[in-house]
Amino acid sequence: MKLVHVALWTCDLDAAAAFWQSHFGATVGEPYRSQRRPGFVSRFVVLPGGGAQIELMTGPWIEAVPDAERAGWDHVAVSLGSAAAVDALAERCRADGSLLSGPRTTGDGYYEAVIAMPGGARVEITG
Repeated sequence: MKLVHVALWTCDLDAAAAFWQSHFGATVGEPYRSQRRPGFVSRFVVLPGGGAQIELMTGPWIEAVPDAERAGWDHVAVSLGSAAAVDALAERCRADGSLLSGPRTTGDGYYEAVIAMPGGARVEITG
């Protein structure tokens, strides 16, 4: 078995797609507009190196709930391959206001920082 994709709701599909392109060098697919669910639009994100994809989804019924912790997925983690890459992206995110938690070594041994997508969804970046 393998993980194929994870899906994230967003209020601003274009901003979310731009985030993954600018911060991770991802390729973002063209929008898919559902014929059966009016207003539903999604785009798939492919990170360099492949692996599981991220489906960004939106619809007019989606509401932003900043800083809410609730049942369901909390974050997605992306390995950048090195501590230096984590430090560099964390610094870029500090400058643009999307850094939530600076680089550190966690109790379970990961070197990571936490950044926020537009709308607040958290992304852990690891070495």
